[in-house]
Amino acid sequence: MKLVTPGAIISAVREEIGYDLSLQDALARDYANISAVTRMIQPRIEERLGMKVNSESITTSLKRLRGSYTVASTEIRAVIAESVVNVRTNVSKISVEKTRKTLEAVSAMLASHQHDFLHVSESISSITLIFDQKLHRRIRDKLPDSVILEEGDDYAAIIVQSPIRIRTTPGCLINFYSQIARRHVNIEDTVSCHTDTIIVVKMKEVGQAFTALTDLITQERKLLDSKTLEQGPQIR
Repeated sequence: MKLVTPGAIISAVREEIGYDLSLQDALARDYANISAVTRMIQPRIEERLGMKVNSESITTSLKRLRGSYTVASTEIRAVIAESVVNVRTNVSKISVEKTRKTLEAVSAMLASHQHDFLHVSESISSITLIFDQKLHRRIRDKLPDSVILEEGDDYAAIIVQSPIRIRTTPGCLINFYSQIARRHVNIEDTVSCHTDTIIVVKMKEVGQAFTALTDLITQERKLLDSKTLEQGPQIR
């Protein structure tokens, strides 16, 4: 019978957690339910090792690894600290089937509304438009009823503007999304455009989402300022 060593188990757990930034954050902030995490990752650990693994061994590995995770890297925290949050209320959203005709219609809309708030995200089978509520009727009239998948006008768009380094710093967006999720706010849609992250939520929840993000940014700015003071002036 093949035996698995404690070192192999902790290595497999480390690799599994290494692929999940949300679990790393939960372990770092010490709010993760270790037993629940064990149950969640046990099948994947056993698949990695090719054998059954005692759940207590996984739990022990998680407890040992917990102290090795930080809330966020210095690079991520710096990007968050330099980000700015803006809110657009009275936003509409329409999702349509992706066809040649709808692609042509959406392209025409983008050309005719270059100076308006209009963002488009595209998947394999659908297209979602996020835009100012004042444009709703004009945009809706250009789309036949048969292609409409979802439609609503009770939304707000939170726009997080970040420094250019966000493009090469993995892990920033999960911090924004996690903060909103912790307030039990559902993200209705999201679009990443260059250095802007657009997060669409219901109007009734925009206050909670906005507060979550501004609290995060304020916290990281304070930490950044305190570290700068600790280090003292830099001689160049």
